[in-house]
Amino acid sequence: MRKQGWRNACPLRSQGGRHECPVTIITDPIFYALAIPAVVMLGLSKGGFAGVGQVATPMLALYMPPLEAAAILLPIIMVQDAAALWVYRKEWSGRIVAIMTPGAIVGVALAGVLAAYVSNDAVRVIIGGFTVVYVLWTWIGPAKIAREAGSPAVASGVFWGAMSGFTSAIGQAGAPAYTLYVLALRLPKMMFVGTTAYFFAGVNYMKIVPYVALGQFSAKGFATSLILIPLAVLTNLLGFWLVRITPQEAFYRVMFIIMFVISLELLREGVLGMMHG
Repeated sequence: MRKQGWRNACPLRSQGGRHECPVTIITDPIFYALAIPAVVMLGLSKGGFAGVGQVATPMLALYMPPLEAAAILLPIIMVQDAAALWVYRKEWSGRIVAIMTPGAIVGVALAGVLAAYVSNDAVRVIIGGFTVVYVLWTWIGPAKIAREAGSPAVASGVFWGAMSGFTSAIGQAGAPAYTLYVLALRLPKMMFVGTTAYFFAGVNYMKIVPYVALGQFSAKGFATSLILIPLAVLTNLLGFWLVRITPQEAFYRVMFIIMFVISLELLREGVLGMMHG
């Protein structure tokens, strides 16, 4: 299903003896069959169900290389970020964002340097496997996550911020590392959602630099992103509404289930990719 080299597949027209490629959008129905549900998941994720959007890049990676898929999704995500920052402007933890952001800067920068050499499948296996073990331990282990919010530790916050920044830049898979740190603090539901919005908005702006350096942006990809933005905004609004009507305890149960399912899928994709690589 993957279409390698899609960016070069555009019609040529003659202008004074020269051949030029007009700016168009992707028109393949297979792409939109994958992109539409991916954008819906991103909207729900940015609305507050962090982690759901993590499936977006793997879905588009069925059609194109993962970094190119991530580059098409990035403008869409940034529009959704802007809406989320406004909605949750009074409900976020500046301390947590300040702790995790320096690590995220390092992680995104490292991803930009190593992107051409690190296997996306290996990243999926590491993050997916570790998160599955963590969620199982939380559900059935002797040490349940505390019921009351704890104090965010600086060292672990910087570490998980770096992991989140790295995996977000490599394959839009930053949610597990972030969630592992922040869920353990047992923040109030809306504080958790708002802090997530502000942290990942910063990470997404950081990713512009390595994506430009790696040549992942294109006029055709950007035009395609613009076509998908109205759907992204609508599903973002749906996500805001769903988060606010969901009771806090149910919200956290849903969050752990989402983490578990997504991590299993990451693990499956990574193992299969490495086996067939």
